[in-house]
Amino acid sequence: MEYLACPACAGQLTLLAGASEGDEVMEGSLQCARCAARYPVRGGVPRFRTEALAGMQARTAEAFGWEWKKFDDVAVHHERQFLDWMAPATPAWFTGNVVVEAGCGKGRHTRLAAGYGARAVLGVDLSDAVDVAFPSIRHLPNAHVIQADLLRLPLRRRCADRAFSVGVLHHLPDPREGFTALCRSVRPGGEVSIWVYGREGNGWIAHLVSPARRLVTSRMPPSALYWLAGALALPLHAALRLLYAPARRGPLAWARPALFYYPYLSYISGFPFREVHHIVHDHLAAPVAHYLSRADVESWYREAGARDVEVAWHNQNSWRGRGLMPSSKGT
Repeated sequence: MEYLACPACAGQLTLLAGASEGDEVMEGSLQCARCAARYPVRGGVPRFRTEALAGMQARTAEAFGWEWKKFDDVAVHHERQFLDWMAPATPAWFTGNVVVEAGCGKGRHTRLAAGYGARAVLGVDLSDAVDVAFPSIRHLPNAHVIQADLLRLPLRRRCADRAFSVGVLHHLPDPREGFTALCRSVRPGGEVSIWVYGREGNGWIAHLVSPARRLVTSRMPPSALYWLAGALALPLHAALRLLYAPARRGPLAWARPALFYYPYLSYISGFPFREVHHIVHDHLAAPVAHYLSRADVESWYREAGARDVEVAWHNQNSWRGRGLMPSSKGT
């Protein structure tokens, strides 16, 4: 409650508890003292998505809600992957801090951040994936899941020490607007870290995969897309194991310059088939995916007034960004 605020007017919220299990409020509502808006709490999750979604936003939320419920497993390699996306941040980046996660999906990163000793982790997601995330973190007293629009975060301004978003901003209608909203939740001197798809190095995806996703695959029934992604993942996984993994480990190191999309595909070459299936599905499911240039990401931090900004190339297909929020009260 100390972090939440009405997304409509930023007013203070009062908890009207209905049913609880231990310290966890499972059913009830939150009422705004200023505008009287009321938001339900269902299944342990505050629900700030009060209106029916429409258009692209609805399709995106539906696609990711289905995806995270289907691919709900958490594996050992997910932690290494998360820390690679967050680099140069380490587990100590979270320790003792209030952290906002924009786009928590099934909660795997929420759980890791809580395990690293965050004072509180506030995982926000618009989709019904929150119904998967909550059971996975409910045993952690410092982890919380909220269903809300990232562009209208139901959080008090500057309530957090850290904020991060991994693989989510590029699926928003306006990624810049999402980044700006995230920055507003962080105190002066706090840090914002993001990972987004890069425009550089992804020309083939932008010209071949994106049109197919936008016009065909994102419109398919979820179960049909699941099986299509699995069929496409089979030859990809075989190539990863037979070519990319040996090239990365050394026996076929001489072949690296000839291997297509080598930096990224070699990185995922040790992943199990289930993860490769998920990666393929993820690239085909979302109706919107922006591929952002380094200049785009740098401009976001510059417009936020951030200092000590670092934007780094990751696997030659994506950007990691980090920066400290300005200390001036006027920004």
